[in-house]
Amino acid sequence: MSTTYSMLGGEGPDSYREHSKYQGALVIAAKENINEVISTKLDIDTSSNLINIADFGCSSGPNTFNAVQIIIDAVELKYKGESNLKDKEFQVFFNDSSNNDFNTLFKTLPPARKYFATGVPGSFFGRVLPRDSLHLGVSSYSLHFISKIPNGIKDRNSSAWNEEIHCSGSSEVVEKLYFEQYKNDVGGFLNARAQEFVSGGLLLLLGSCRLNGNQFFESVEGMMVDYIGSSLNELAKQGIIDQQKLDAFKLPIYATQADDLKQIIEDNGSFTIEAFEKITHGKGEYPLDTNYLTLAFKASLGGSIAALFGQDAMEKTYELVREKTQEMLPQLAKAKPGMQFLIVLRKN
Repeated sequence: MSTTYSMLGGEGPDSYREHSKYQGALVIAAKENINEVISTKLDIDTSSNLINIADFGCSSGPNTFNAVQIIIDAVELKYKGESNLKDKEFQVFFNDSSNNDFNTLFKTLPPARKYFATGVPGSFFGRVLPRDSLHLGVSSYSLHFISKIPNGIKDRNSSAWNEEIHCSGSSEVVEKLYFEQYKNDVGGFLNARAQEFVSGGLLLLLGSCRLNGNQFFESVEGMMVDYIGSSLNELAKQGIIDQQKLDAFKLPIYATQADDLKQIIEDNGSFTIEAFEKITHGKGEYPLDTNYLTLAFKASLGGSIAALFGQDAMEKTYELVREKTQEMLPQLAKAKPGMQFLIVLRKN
């Protein structure tokens, strides 16, 4: 994940931990698909008693614990007939950026877990684990991050300056720059994982992307980020936050199209795509509920806003976001759906 981006940590009522059920529902909805692909496609040397698993972009839980347990259960199911199954041990590496709330993550580890747990701070755009050490990995709702904002985007004097706080898709110039950065970063992510995985190991990618032809500003996510941006602009006009700081505030996220993501993976060549599936999300699209939407986007984006503008400004921002969300519910009801996916890659 980008080192300039952070969720709201801790276990409080506004924390990401408390408002990430939407993200967590996807891995649960994909459980049977995961069982099937691990049963049929995982092809590793099982002579060793240790199986290594990693979550890239783990955040502070509890979704990462569910994902890891589903993987472990699937591996045990696959090898249940082997006489040495009881001797197998699982080592799980929880990776995220250095500003992730690892304290909450480790404080809330499941007490009855079947694995050893290790925290691995560091950007997943580069290698974070030893070569040829991983058998399985997962990255859930993390692949939309980029490592840096493209050149020119923050500069008012540049033809590429983006007055919005994200890449909404309304500017072709901005869209192209973000896509090139995204393509480079996904390539870097795959290259790093290719070094870490053993041959035949499986990498599971879960998340959401745009349906081909749709723009981000047409989605619920895009609209909500627009409301956050316009709320910050109101605070800048009132002198509550600094306009120059706001001009330079850009979220390091990019929502790609399904075909583009598939092409990036194929062009990289480090992995074979064993599954690229649309999953019927356990919670469907985001519910059209003002409180739910405001808190969900506060939990995921509020940490970055508070880090730059302060806690008070962040709270004022989301008071405005709540008002805008309530007012724009009819527009949100017409939003174009995204695609929730499970992508399974086998290391060549």
